[in-house]
Amino acid sequence: MKQETRFKTTELRVTKAFGKPPIISGYALVYERESEPIGGMFVERIRKGAAKKALRKSDTRALINHDDNLILGRKSAGTLKLREDDTGVFMEIEPPDTSYARDLMVSIERGDIQEQSFRFIVAEGGDEWTEPRSKMPVRTITEFLAIDDVSPVTFPAYPDTTVAVRSLKQAKDAVTGATQVLDIVTDAIGNQSESVLNYWKQEDE
Repeated sequence: MKQETRFKTTELRVTKAFGKPPIISGYALVYERESEPIGGMFVERIRKGAAKKALRKSDTRALINHDDNLILGRKSAGTLKLREDDTGVFMEIEPPDTSYARDLMVSIERGDIQEQSFRFIVAEGGDEWTEPRSKMPVRTITEFLAIDDVSPVTFPAYPDTTVAVRSLKQAKDAVTGATQVLDIVTDAIGNQSESVLNYWKQEDE
């Protein structure tokens, strides 16, 4: 299973309280909100509760720009807290006292960094597709297998649509296959009904 990346413009905050370490906070992902078109091919929605299992199992990291060398916090270390609510998954990062973390907080406070991105893996069978007549296909993520990292980002990466497009193709193939089976069954029933009708006609004669 391959990682996917999504981003959103969010309200990132830096909270500084006297005698306490600074905290970077904001929503890492939001439920039940349709995304902008992704790759010009589909839109995406995350169903409420989709992250519940993944949050329990994943040792999620907080990074800058998804760079493994610029770590801000880690769930198992207690320096990254992820909390699910009705809106989505809220994150609180207690960043290290390093130059890159201090620079990031200044950039967030200035409004230079406003985007948040997360990397994830969708569980097997953890998405659904619908195709409204007047809109492009809608992918609804119903369950994540893992949420690997959350990252404030300078330039949001263009979403990797490879996995999602493959999932869409599988969904379309499944619908096509089901339609073909239905046509075969319908034809068989029709042929059988015609045979029965011909038999009774012969009996009447």
